[in-house]
Amino acid sequence: MQPFIEKIFPLFLAFFVGIIARQLKLLSKKDAPILLKTVLNVCLPAVAILAINRMVLQIDLIFIPISAMLIVFGVYAVSKSLEKVLKLPRATYGSFLVGTLVANSAFALPFLAASHQEQGLAMASLFDIGNSIMIFTFIYYQSVKYGDSTHDGKIDWRKFLKMPPLWAFAFAFILKAFNVEFPALAVNFLELMGSPTVPLVMISLGLYFEPSFKQLEYALLAVLIRMGVGLALGFALSYIFGLTGLVRTVVISCSALPIGFNTLIFADIENLDREFAATEVSISMIVAMFLIPWLIWRF
Repeated sequence: MQPFIEKIFPLFLAFFVGIIARQLKLLSKKDAPILLKTVLNVCLPAVAILAINRMVLQIDLIFIPISAMLIVFGVYAVSKSLEKVLKLPRATYGSFLVGTLVANSAFALPFLAASHQEQGLAMASLFDIGNSIMIFTFIYYQSVKYGDSTHDGKIDWRKFLKMPPLWAFAFAFILKAFNVEFPALAVNFLELMGSPTVPLVMISLGLYFEPSFKQLEYALLAVLIRMGVGLALGFALSYIFGLTGLVRTVVISCSALPIGFNTLIFADIENLDREFAATEVSISMIVAMFLIPWLIWRF
């Protein structure tokens, strides 16, 4: 386990760099979305293209995004069944429900990169594709349903179709199908563009980290459902689909991801309970800092 710890420990240091940078006002929480947009729009496409080009393609890769989507539906069934039991105010339950559904797929990237290099990043990005489809469709609809916004809540498919990693994967698979070999110049360029992924994500997480403890018991329940029920579903789907190796590791570890930052965004846009959303996001991040590395190492 020591080599794994040696790879993971620098990630924790990068996380604290983000916290310290915010405390010293070198960076602010508002800078985090910019860093994550850079990862999404610049770094991940480069990583995806290079990783797919080097990867031996497996048919079971398709089960990674499918699993991400099925996990959302499974978690929704559990959270929805608790609506009348919890008797929370509508806005608070809206944040509770959305929080259990939104997985922070960016969280897994640096840990899988540390343990499995670019192939881990590429497979985690496949999980993110399935996760993003659900975030911008089914989950966003739930936030509209429980919010008090007056707009019609129509889904903007352009948000998903404009995702650079989606097109990068399509481009990479086409090149792979035709056995296109990249020249050294292209490889060096893609490696350069993909290299900031890990530090940028961890620094962003540090900038976002802001502990809050409103309605702690319900927030803990939301975290348990998102990460605990999600993990159980990840194990079940891995067994049903017969997944092995790195694909299994990615599905299991990503099934237990913490509550995503889109929970805060949707709470703000749709007038859900913002403070409760901040509480569940913060708590889940603390748990995930220990759980996700352990799952990657163990499975």
